[in-house]
Amino acid sequence: MVDQSLVGRTFPPSETYVVTRERVAAFAAATGTPWDEADPAPATFPIVVAFAAMRGLMDDPSVGIELRRVVHGEQRFAYERPVVVGDELTATLTVDTVRSLGGADVIGTTSAVTDADGALVCSAKATLVHSAGEGA
Repeated sequence: MVDQSLVGRTFPPSETYVVTRERVAAFAAATGTPWDEADPAPATFPIVVAFAAMRGLMDDPSVGIELRRVVHGEQRFAYERPVVVGDELTATLTVDTVRSLGGADVIGTTSAVTDADGALVCSAKATLVHSAGEGA
């Protein structure tokens, strides 16, 4: 079980992610999203940066979350501005909620995706469902 004391904890920012034409084109192709170089990145593109922040949560041994036991329950983005080629983005994850449901932990997070100036680009809210391990 994930400890309730995790609520409110903020993890260190992800490494800087430089948004390039190649990275956006590859993401668009992988997700089947039409994209033209003149367009901003697809609406779901910030998941790339937000997932790096989620890995910071899961890689912290004090937390007790194993990626292999996680199902991604929900994802939402709230934008301040579109992501564009040339952006240098980082994401900082905060745990909003932890609750137990049917033998699993349901963890709500928000990742603040910011640019090189520290301005908020978007907020990525995720719900992670972590199943209990053997013997739990």
